Amino acid sequence: MRLLDQINKENDIKNIRPSDYPKLADEIRDFLLDKVCLTGGHVASNLGAVELTMALHLCMELPEDQIIFDVGHQSYTHKLLTGRKEGFDTLRQLDGMSGFPKGCESPCDAFNTGHSSTSISAALGIVTAAKLKAAADPEYEIPRVAAVIGDGSMTGGLAYEALDAAAQLKAPIVIILNDNEMSIGKNVGGFSKAMNRIRAGRSYNELKSDVENALMTIPSVGPKVAKSIKRSKDSIKNLLVPGMFFEEMGITYIGPVDGHNVQEMVDTFERAFRLKKPIIVHVKTKKGKGYIPAERHAERFHGIGPFNRLTGEPTAARYKTFTDVFAKTLLELGRENPNLVAITAAMARGTGVRAFQREWPERTFDVGIAEAHAVTFAAGLAKQGILPVVAIYSSFLQRAYDQILHDVCLQKLHVIFAMDRSGLVGEDGETHHGIYDTAYLDEMPGLTVMSPRNGAELAAMLRYAVNLEGPVAIKYPKGSAQDVPGRKVEPIEIGRSEIVYKTAAAGEGPRRIKLSELTADDGDTRADAVTGNTGGKRVTIISVGAMAGQAETAGKILEREDGFDVTVVNARFIKPIDEDMVCRASRESDLLVILEEAVQHGSYGEAVAYLLQTNGCRVPYLHLCIDQEAVQHGTVASLRKRLRLDTDSVVERIRKYMSEMK
Repeated sequence: MRLLDQINKENDIKNIRPSDYPKLADEIRDFLLDKVCLTGGHVASNLGAVELTMALHLCMELPEDQIIFDVGHQSYTHKLLTGRKEGFDTLRQLDGMSGFPKGCESPCDAFNTGHSSTSISAALGIVTAAKLKAAADPEYEIPRVAAVIGDGSMTGGLAYEALDAAAQLKAPIVIILNDNEMSIGKNVGGFSKAMNRIRAGRSYNELKSDVENALMTIPSVGPKVAKSIKRSKDSIKNLLVPGMFFEEMGITYIGPVDGHNVQEMVDTFERAFRLKKPIIVHVKTKKGKGYIPAERHAERFHGIGPFNRLTGEPTAARYKTFTDVFAKTLLELGRENPNLVAITAAMARGTGVRAFQREWPERTFDVGIAEAHAVTFAAGLAKQGILPVVAIYSSFLQRAYDQILHDVCLQKLHVIFAMDRSGLVGEDGETHHGIYDTAYLDEMPGLTVMSPRNGAELAAMLRYAVNLEGPVAIKYPKGSAQDVPGRKVEPIEIGRSEIVYKTAAAGEGPRRIKLSELTADDGDTRADAVTGNTGGKRVTIISVGAMAGQAETAGKILEREDGFDVTVVNARFIKPIDEDMVCRASRESDLLVILEEAVQHGSYGEAVAYLLQTNGCRVPYLHLCIDQEAVQHGTVASLRKRLRLDTDSVVERIRKYMSEMK
């Protein structure tokens, strides 16, 4: 029986002989590559953490003891060792196993994670709760608690807040610093440099251990001398290991330890747990270990779709994405405007900033996993007349909410937020969907928010944003940015939408009517217009962003199969709303439909509904959006179908609503 099958059957790694640890590690890597090449997932981070996870399982009793994985993208081995081997066939698929720790999957997943720098805070809360329970119940045994955090996550400020608190509380937690010199991309900044110096300090730990062991063998004199040396260890440590940052905070530092030597880590972890105080164990690993393509291209294999295991090349067809368009346009704007700079938070490749960085490294700032700092840093640049483009994923930018509000918007600074991965992202699930961005951006004073329907419009919006005043956010999805051949982009005008499709029989449609032309007395006229002229056949669909293509397809089906007069509008601007267009649609439609890939509360559709209400516009109104707070993982297509936002569901829902109106 293969070792991995034995563990899956017995659900206990402790029955494996130490001499078989390397064989088990190889089997785990083999299994992960076989499965993840079919489903996609986080490859490099998981291959690098195989032995580390094995060692933790060998010296902990789960689920009583608890492991908190920072981010959680390195937890595949943990899932394998906790009886979820069969789940890898549905990894990251709709209703399948998540790629991140999920308590609903197993009690061994102590804390749900998805974003970085949270593990130490969570572990500190868990162990402090255990201490409170132990104080109330002398028979209660405080569990072993470990936080596994990468050196990349240590660029996030929350990690330092937690370290400070751990030292203050003298909490018995073991912090495993998984040092692979990477976050998503290559690590940057002062902490990375400090880690390089500490890595070189292993000689201190070896020297200290050798000296103490030798002295203890000398009768009578040895122990006294060893004790004396121990009292002066801080001086020696500061001399041989530059900085000793953690020790100076009051947290004992052990390491570096070989992160691919299971027995060495087990011995070290056991010693750390016995000390019952905050300990950092510095474990040195290789991201992508055991798979040459992932070792050579760790950033590309951080998160990847299905790929050919032999070559490492993606198996899905390559298409032009919104990220590609952003990268190309940013490069063009950089050549035209020497005052423009790019800022990203450890994701130069993922956001499309890499090309700009290669050409102008001095105008590119990768701040590490520090989104809040990125935004305030941009505000400082803008205050001095520099034009910063802050490229951060939608779900990550929400970590800088206060900074967007306080430091950028309240000061009316010209900062451009390029928000990739807006809307449903797919397989990474709840923590990564960009479905909350409209809600948190809409309330920002003075912020202009745009959303393009395709790549050409994204390029036009970026160019337009450069010439606007004040803060601007452009949010766009992960997927294809293919444009309709021959279709031109209408000039961008502040707060103006565009009609992307109109039934031929409808002609040119009514003239634009401004809200200022309407009075409260017009209410009955509006109501008559809605109910009388065409027998309830006129539908206006206002779509947000890349949903425009789907709205247009649905509109054509309703026209062809149901005989509806359909107008499809691309909102373009989420803020400010095109009030004239909304007013006109309310007068000239039998049904007004809003289609957007965002949560309902705080959405564009809610803003439209409020506008209609406050202006007495009475028109049947259907808001197609995400009406639940959390959306699981799965392909975007499968999630849209589940949420009834796919084309077929949109057509069906409009038909049903129209039939109920009659």
